[in-house]
Amino acid sequence: MQQYLSLLREILDRGEQRAERTGVGTISLFGTQRKYDLREGFPIVTTKKVNYRSIVIELLWFLTGSTNIQPLVKQSVNIWNEWPFQVYLEKNNLLENYPRYSESWKKAMAAFADRVKTDDGFAEEWGDLGPVYGSQWRRWKKADGTELDQIAEALDLLRRDPSSRRIIVSAWNAGEIQELIKNHHHAPPACHSFYQFWVLENRLDLHLYQRTADMALGVPFNISSYATLLTIIAQEVGLQPGVFTHSTGDAHIYLNHIEGVKQQLQRTPFPLPKLQVAKKPMPELTADDFVLEHYQHHPFIKFQIAV
Repeated sequence: MQQYLSLLREILDRGEQRAERTGVGTISLFGTQRKYDLREGFPIVTTKKVNYRSIVIELLWFLTGSTNIQPLVKQSVNIWNEWPFQVYLEKNNLLENYPRYSESWKKAMAAFADRVKTDDGFAEEWGDLGPVYGSQWRRWKKADGTELDQIAEALDLLRRDPSSRRIIVSAWNAGEIQELIKNHHHAPPACHSFYQFWVLENRLDLHLYQRTADMALGVPFNISSYATLLTIIAQEVGLQPGVFTHSTGDAHIYLNHIEGVKQQLQRTPFPLPKLQVAKKPMPELTADDFVLEHYQHHPFIKFQIAV
């Protein structure tokens, strides 16, 4: 993962400090790109521990078309909890009672997640994130009121016309984003916004454009998630996973992540592991069907999420 580490160094060396929506502040670099060839090993960060199982659970959740966090929290994946929890506090006039990241806030969010897990009615009312990835990938709302399954369309084109330059999945639904922002919805507009598949002989490549990239916390997940997606789709259409190209708009390191990033850069990366995926149709895959062989990593580094 020298590509990822080199980008961290580049941002620290050449990035510029700027204010942004969360108020935390960042060092940012605009317009970056790195390539990861899956034939050389599975791209997962080794300079800190990354919870690959959570990545797989989240990705399979996207692929079901779900936008409610209940299936995630039932599998102990809590990476999306903060957004609906903040909405819950706001709508119930509780924001002042639970200052963000205080101990009382953490306990209240844990109780919120537990209720989402066990109370279907509560989950339906408060657990939905709005029109995020699962909705856009599998249930894009068309002008005529019907829905478009972009994943199914991509698979059809890969089988029927693999030389097409139109094998694209977009999570950036311009028709819904302004309404989402205006209403302070549960989650921000799609960060990993748009991706395209490309076939050469027996090889399938994937190119992702990510409008905003939290380099310390989010990007390690994004890299491994889209490499896994590439592996799944390649298997589904009988191709070999090739190169994942990751382009970013605003690639940034939050100011409160700098020390953790510097700690990573002092560590020596381990060799990349290999990913083995059970030979099953995509809808039948579960997290247990994904095995990272020989994943060596340095200790976990905790980075606080900026909401």
